[in-house]
Amino acid sequence: MPPLRLDESYLYAAKESSVLDRKPTFVVAAVLVAMLAACTSTPAGATAPAGGSGGALAPATLTLWHNYGTEANATATANLVKAFEALHPEIKINIVSQPADNYFDLLQAAAISKTGPDLATMWTGLFALKYKSYLQPLNNLVPMADLLKLKGIEYSSIDFNPDKGVLVVPLEVQFYNGFYNKALFQKAGLDPNNFPKTWDELFAACQKLKAAGILPFVYGTGGQALGGGFYPWYDVSYLMMKWSPQDWKKLYDGQLPWTDPAVAAQFEKWVSLYKQGYTNQDVLSNSDSIAQFEAGKAAMTMEGTWQIAEFQQKMGDNVDVFIPPFSDTPIHGVVEYSGDGFAMTSYSQHKPQAAAFLAYLASDAAQKIVADSGLIPAKEGFSTNSRMAQELLSYAATKGYTRYPMIDNVIQPEVSDPVGTKILNAMFAGSMSVQDALNNLQQALMQLPPDRRSTEYK
Repeated sequence: MPPLRLDESYLYAAKESSVLDRKPTFVVAAVLVAMLAACTSTPAGATAPAGGSGGALAPATLTLWHNYGTEANATATANLVKAFEALHPEIKINIVSQPADNYFDLLQAAAISKTGPDLATMWTGLFALKYKSYLQPLNNLVPMADLLKLKGIEYSSIDFNPDKGVLVVPLEVQFYNGFYNKALFQKAGLDPNNFPKTWDELFAACQKLKAAGILPFVYGTGGQALGGGFYPWYDVSYLMMKWSPQDWKKLYDGQLPWTDPAVAAQFEKWVSLYKQGYTNQDVLSNSDSIAQFEAGKAAMTMEGTWQIAEFQQKMGDNVDVFIPPFSDTPIHGVVEYSGDGFAMTSYSQHKPQAAAFLAYLASDAAQKIVADSGLIPAKEGFSTNSRMAQELLSYAATKGYTRYPMIDNVIQPEVSDPVGTKILNAMFAGSMSVQDALNNLQQALMQLPPDRRSTEYK
């Protein structure tokens, strides 16, 4: 397997095209029918034919699982399914919202018994590779030309190489980022248009907010509700921007141990946010962090672009985005990554119909629905009208910030979640020392087989 390249161009290394060819859904359907009727034996890396003939797809009822809760991704999913069903009245898709905290366990258990969904939300990067045994490569089922127009498609593929098999059709481009209440900043005597850029500036701002009777940060289960506590990897992605994207590979192969003193120093500063009373003290049990932030009970929260639509609706111009300044010098990195999408299960009994939905997801019409739902489309040439999304896109596009992946997508899942999440939650809440927590993370890494922590991603 070729090593994963995490340089600045990792996400959008590709085609620059100003005009995208529109491919009507009836053509996609005809292609799929013709391909399957011929029992194609196209090689794994081949591109699906661009044209063909055939009748309508056979009637079918599909099941789609997601773990989006009530965030904008769930809204986009519902809107996409509704539009697809209007184009294909012979196909019905039942949407099932699964609990986020054990979603992948449920998906894996269902795969063993082959009782799971036809379509499922799947995280990209190493998560997709971890579960590839029950995911259907799409190269022979969805036109490759359309798949290659999706940003970050390499990180949705076997061996991070689309020619070897695309496993996931990305839904959107995502950011890990923070949100802050500009009115509360102004109330505390802070400039709401000049967000802190370093650790020292952040702690000074937190001190002023606390002195004004304002809780600086609220942590909790958040919009994605990924577990019983907060999801720490949003923060960790920025803590580790002390190192370049290329150097993150060293976390995977062990050259940069989690116990390194420079790593520990970053986590010590992060934990001090809690120790100094700059966060809520119930970070392990708070399930209302989103509502609390929207109600003005805290000045900042850590989330991602999936919360933009809701925050904009509830808070209007009072809310804005920020890049977490977890750095001794002004930070110049941003997490910008196609973090999840939809995959087809290898045991689906309705592959032609499921493939038609995935092909539709890659279409121009679907990308507009994604944008209208408050997300950032993954297809080249499409953008968003969202004020905060445009601001986040500007960091790499015009401000010279380096694009980073989501760190939990490029370190071993056995290290990141749920083991790492529980360890880091305990560290942040003060029930485990930084050194003990990082020792546990390093132990989780070293317990993996050598080929899972080698110079190649697997």
